[in-house]
Amino acid sequence: MSIVLIISIAVAVVSVIVCVYLKLTRTRCTCKADLTGKTVIVTGANSGIGYFTALDFATRNARVILACRNMDKATEACSKIKEETGNKNIIAKHLELSSLKSVRKFADEIKKEEKRLHILVNNAGVLGLPQIMTDEGLEYMYATNHFGPFLLTNLLLDLLKASAPSRIVNVSSVVNKMGRIDFGNLRAERAFNRQAIYFNSKLANILFTKELARILKGTGVSANCLHPGSVNSGLLRNLPAVVREPLRLLAHFYFMTAEEGAQTTIHCAVSEKVEGISGIYFMGCKEADSSANRVSQDEGVARKLWEISETYTGLTQ
Repeated sequence: MSIVLIISIAVAVVSVIVCVYLKLTRTRCTCKADLTGKTVIVTGANSGIGYFTALDFATRNARVILACRNMDKATEACSKIKEETGNKNIIAKHLELSSLKSVRKFADEIKKEEKRLHILVNNAGVLGLPQIMTDEGLEYMYATNHFGPFLLTNLLLDLLKASAPSRIVNVSSVVNKMGRIDFGNLRAERAFNRQAIYFNSKLANILFTKELARILKGTGVSANCLHPGSVNSGLLRNLPAVVREPLRLLAHFYFMTAEEGAQTTIHCAVSEKVEGISGIYFMGCKEADSSANRVSQDEGVARKLWEISETYTGLTQ
């Protein structure tokens, strides 16, 4: 058998596997819930999954707060959502999740300006950047993907509790199964690998969700996390070209659109099927199993990560 034939067969097999996987995860939220009178926050809402999540909430008549790093793009997204939905109760606010100072400023403004908060979607994330340390001593990607959302959520908990029943939705990824939690390297103290940082931070999202759900038990506030699917979005833009371009080609043919990728987030945020459910990992608008990485089920690791995150974000000060 020739090398060309072997490669062709391998490509065909991989293509079939990818297509089957995407078919299983390419579902839509069918819930018709109306969000009139509800206030929601979506981080990273100026593009991609975050934009279509915010657009859906606006269609359901919610008051939607787009929390974004780039205010020019956020303002443009805000205008587009208003025009498309007719919902004028949409605002854009600046939030740089890698900056704890920015997170605190944003949270203070929300607590002063908003009487209620019913849904918080921690959607924003970053992948593939070189090593950058923030002014507060955190590695930029881990800060954006975990420490920032951790601090933001905790600072808004009282408002969420006062608005119960309310929901927290954390966007993780299936790549969490390749992640690990090295408590001595959460700030890239010993080593840095741009792919590993992303995998690890997505595992941290799940552990954060599970510990948060445990802490919130009985408050009327639920916390769930999800894998949105393989989505053709701007998340790939920071990867090296040798990796980025083949992935973009694959994404063009096989990956979901950002609108399709938003569906599980929307399901977790509004569906009556998720009522009273907390601490669960979702995929394809259904409960899924994250135990491919056994660490994601480790309550001890989740608790220790929470405690260290409190220290690194200054939450305990």
